[in-house]
Amino acid sequence: MPVEQLELFLDNPAMHEALSVVFERSDGGSEELQWDDVRDALSTNQWGRLIESGVLVSGGTGFTLANPERVRQTLEEQGDVSTETTGGNEIESESWAWYDKAAGITALALFAGYWNQGIRDVIASFDNILLAPITDALPFYAVIIVLAVVTGLYSTVLQARLMDHEKMQAYQDRMTELKERKEAAKERGDDEALDRIQEEQMEAAGDQLGMFKLQFRPMVWIMLLTIPVFLWLRWKVRGGHLGVGETGLIVPLAGAVSWQEPLLGPMSTWIVWYFVCSMASRQIIQKTFNIQTSSTSSS
Repeated sequence: MPVEQLELFLDNPAMHEALSVVFERSDGGSEELQWDDVRDALSTNQWGRLIESGVLVSGGTGFTLANPERVRQTLEEQGDVSTETTGGNEIESESWAWYDKAAGITALALFAGYWNQGIRDVIASFDNILLAPITDALPFYAVIIVLAVVTGLYSTVLQARLMDHEKMQAYQDRMTELKERKEAAKERGDDEALDRIQEEQMEAAGDQLGMFKLQFRPMVWIMLLTIPVFLWLRWKVRGGHLGVGETGLIVPLAGAVSWQEPLLGPMSTWIVWYFVCSMASRQIIQKTFNIQTSSTSSS
């Protein structure tokens, strides 16, 4: 039996479980098996693939494992010599450090500035001191571009560095594995396996919370830096702090529009312009510096 074929089976959760069933019910490969011995746990397709690939070979009255020692060794390396092994991998839950929690609380406090004018004015006044050199040198549309590029840069870097991509991929792989095993169990009509997988899915319900915490951690730090910028832009436009001649943009199809005029649904021109520049800058930054922000691309 080719080693590559066996490893291919182990990469497939359904075939992995089928191989474990055959190994267990053949008493470690010492006894022959017939279809009736495993039909309650395997589909006809799985049984056929085991035979066609040479994992099972014809014996006297049935089929036996071609290389039981190799199968045993491989299953032991996987920590699996039974039918219940593929779903029991534990993923260490994500925990936030004290500074992550402090950043989250601060971000919530800053977020209140959207509704509280006092908080908004304090934050915007401080930001205005830092941004004064830029606003004096550039027109307002260019200021928004600069801010969008800066926020896009640190957002991309923070998401790439603070996201545990390996753990996120582990959560996604586990959910995919359970789904594949459930579909395989339905295909062969194995109610016992379905009940067992259902229990594993209930035990894995905490994965959803774990994935949320992983995804939200970089977002907390991104909001901590982005909210003050957004509050300053709002203060600048709606508070009447724009310079003389800073009336708005000339937009294709829409023509000349003021910064406060709704451009896309209820969203004002300055908001749309900021988001367009921000999304474009993030894409350019990711491509230019080859920064990976998703678990799929990092796996």
